[in-house]
Amino acid sequence: MPDAIEQLATPIANMASVRPRQQKQLARLGLRTVCDLLFNFPRDYEDLSDLRPVGELEAEVLQTVRGTVEEIDSRSTGFGKSRVGVLLNDHGSLLRATWFNQPFMRDKFKMGQRVQFSGKPKMRGGRWEMTHPHVVWLGDEQAGPDEQASTRELQPVYPLTDGLSQYHMRRIAGEVVPNFVDVPEEVFPDDLLSEYGLMPIAEALSEIHMPSDAEALEHARRRFIFQELFVLQLALAARRHQQRVNFRAPELPATAQIDARITRLLPFELTPGQRRAIDEVAADMATTTPMNRLLQGDVGSGKTLVAVYALLACVAHGQQAALMAPTEILARQHAHTLERVLKQSRVRYKLLVGGLKPTERESVLADMAAGEIDLVIGTHALLEENVQFKNLGFVVIDEQHKFGVEQRAALRRGDQSPHYLVMTATPIPRTVSMTQFGDLDVSTLRDMPPGRQPVTSYVVGPGERERWWNFARNKLREDRQAFVVTPLVEESENVDATSVDQAFEQLASGELADFRVDILHGRMTAAEKDDAMERFRRGETQVLVATTVIEVGVDVPNASLMIIASPERFGIAQLHQLRGRVGRGEHPGYCAVLVDEELADVGRERLQKFVATSNGFDLAELDFELRGPGDLFGTQQHGLPPFRIADLVRDAVVLEEARDAAMQLFTRDPGLAQPVHAKLRTQMLRRYGAALELADVG
Repeated sequence: MPDAIEQLATPIANMASVRPRQQKQLARLGLRTVCDLLFNFPRDYEDLSDLRPVGELEAEVLQTVRGTVEEIDSRSTGFGKSRVGVLLNDHGSLLRATWFNQPFMRDKFKMGQRVQFSGKPKMRGGRWEMTHPHVVWLGDEQAGPDEQASTRELQPVYPLTDGLSQYHMRRIAGEVVPNFVDVPEEVFPDDLLSEYGLMPIAEALSEIHMPSDAEALEHARRRFIFQELFVLQLALAARRHQQRVNFRAPELPATAQIDARITRLLPFELTPGQRRAIDEVAADMATTTPMNRLLQGDVGSGKTLVAVYALLACVAHGQQAALMAPTEILARQHAHTLERVLKQSRVRYKLLVGGLKPTERESVLADMAAGEIDLVIGTHALLEENVQFKNLGFVVIDEQHKFGVEQRAALRRGDQSPHYLVMTATPIPRTVSMTQFGDLDVSTLRDMPPGRQPVTSYVVGPGERERWWNFARNKLREDRQAFVVTPLVEESENVDATSVDQAFEQLASGELADFRVDILHGRMTAAEKDDAMERFRRGETQVLVATTVIEVGVDVPNASLMIIASPERFGIAQLHQLRGRVGRGEHPGYCAVLVDEELADVGRERLQKFVATSNGFDLAELDFELRGPGDLFGTQQHGLPPFRIADLVRDAVVLEEARDAAMQLFTRDPGLAQPVHAKLRTQMLRRYGAALELADVG
């Protein structure tokens, strides 16, 4: 008899319910084997429990009726199309069910047969009608297996593709699930099933596809949600364990003498939050266990100063340090900041970005390899194979979410690893920090440096534009500067949003014609972007029309106006980042989001919440609830496989429970080496081994 793996690998094409043309349709959904289909969970369920007499139906509401087949007809409608109609009699009240281009439905009914129809009825010609209803044949022992449909009140709704109907998906699942539901092996030991009240896998698979009632469905879904989150948390625990056990980093303690030398260089007095974060980072760096720490904080909370302290603490021990940013603009901004800090220092630092001339680049690479450079600021260019450090001890990765998980460890050499500090200016909701960043320790900055100016925000509709532009012009005449941000580089037929080109042309010849207006976007060359940014920084340009390339890290203290066109195209967290580019000097900031009259009420309400809230942590949670984790940072590059069934917004409580359970188990059995945990270990490695580099765990 075939073993479980062979049975689960059975092609769906072997099933009697799968017709040849459906094989390609199923393949488009990634469904090729029995295993694929068993774990292709319904995305929703139709509740057929609203059973009513035909005389009490309500239009466009999912309802169920029962009665006797009184009339059956089928006809051709031309060009190879057809229609089948069945008239149902419910104690004298009539309802017609209609199927288009499904002539086979004609043979499924017999006169006098008791049937049940579920659908959303419409009144047509004085009679109720349902199109393509769900059918249950009641009490008909002569009906074939296809016709003996489930009388369950909850019917699964599967993801579909062109040409594949719910009827066919349910029919295929109806064959596969009962025949193979007992094949998958249970990965949870009995004690875990009992402790966390988890439904055994065979019962859970049956109930999730063919629920007997709402309570059983909820238990089945909870089992798979818990399992998915639990296995991820095991993988993250394994990665943390592996980092601590398998790799060694240099000891870089921040002695009292080093601390005094560094703080003397810093341009501002540290806030209590910055001091606390520095102490947490310094404690990690003082050991040979590689630090893997996330530093998160609101816009303007002073994360860069914490990173600079750690970079200099590394250099003080004769080790090299690197700071990696996702864009050249941000890398140059960091270099500009370090230039101010290191004026009175002997620290040797260089910039390594794609825009360097070949001779400059070769010189920097040679000096890095020879140990002639203490500190390198760069972009993805730091990850290229020909980049060699003599003794790299510490790495800062800014805007971690713009890099993949595997890039975080790309600078490691053999069993020698630098300490890593990764930063994000987008506060991370708790559930996301426990998953996508769950292998990192977290430091959080919540207080603001003294002197940080408030930013007042407005939603500006068409009727308020003239007043707003008068205000903006007055501020520009006071020698303030302004950003104007749009979502598009150039006009698009497919996206209804303002482009940089449109905004630049309109403003330069219209509302801001009396001022020096410049343009900046991602398609410009590195030199062009750098020149545009420098002109704005020096005050030669008064207004910079840009895309989100200025979203993070750009620091121009004299900029006090942020004007955002088509704000509905941005997430709330992204709007908050943009707002954080102003009010960074001695003058208060002002942010306007320009909305059109036709903006939907829900979009306007969302923007009203944005302007009413200045706390980035609250806004990040709101953005997370509205947009979900995939869109939170505008990237899917965290490197982890997508969830099949878990939802970090909906399932936050289950995540907490799964995380605690996984940590307890991994503490009892590091590496999951005990035989009773072998199946969990196998599933963990199969699911997350590649993404989290877990091939050698245990």
